[in-house]
Amino acid sequence: MQLSAAPYEERLTAPRTWWLISFLVGVSMALILLPFGTLPMLGGLAGGTAVAAVAASSYGSVRIRVVGDSLIAGEAKIPLAALGEAEVLDAEETRAWRTYKADPRAFLLLRAYIPTALRVEVTDPQDPTPYLYLSTREPERLAEALRMAKPE
Repeated sequence: MQLSAAPYEERLTAPRTWWLISFLVGVSMALILLPFGTLPMLGGLAGGTAVAAVAASSYGSVRIRVVGDSLIAGEAKIPLAALGEAEVLDAEETRAWRTYKADPRAFLLLRAYIPTALRVEVTDPQDPTPYLYLSTREPERLAEALRMAKPE
């Protein structure tokens, strides 16, 4: 397996406000357990915060990578030979492709807190997926990596 000429890797981390929300979930649990005493209250604070932080971290741990001859987006692994043109989407186009332009057969790696995306056509005739929609903070760089790594 040959490494890509333009390697790309991005982790779509959760926004900072989600960590504040995780702490607030812990505070809520602490307030619910307050009538049972100080120790249950502290346990609720620690446990509620930890559970909410794990949920935020797992949702925000998805990665997009161009490795060798494949695009790996979350759990999906797509050969570059099956991909067509990549279209960089600005914030307005990103919103449009998430809503009224969306095809229900498309593969969506959607993170609503990321304002830009990349839309990549799927050219494999055996695949019913018309395109990939990938939320990314660096769509130009991802499109360039796909173009450079694609077999000629």
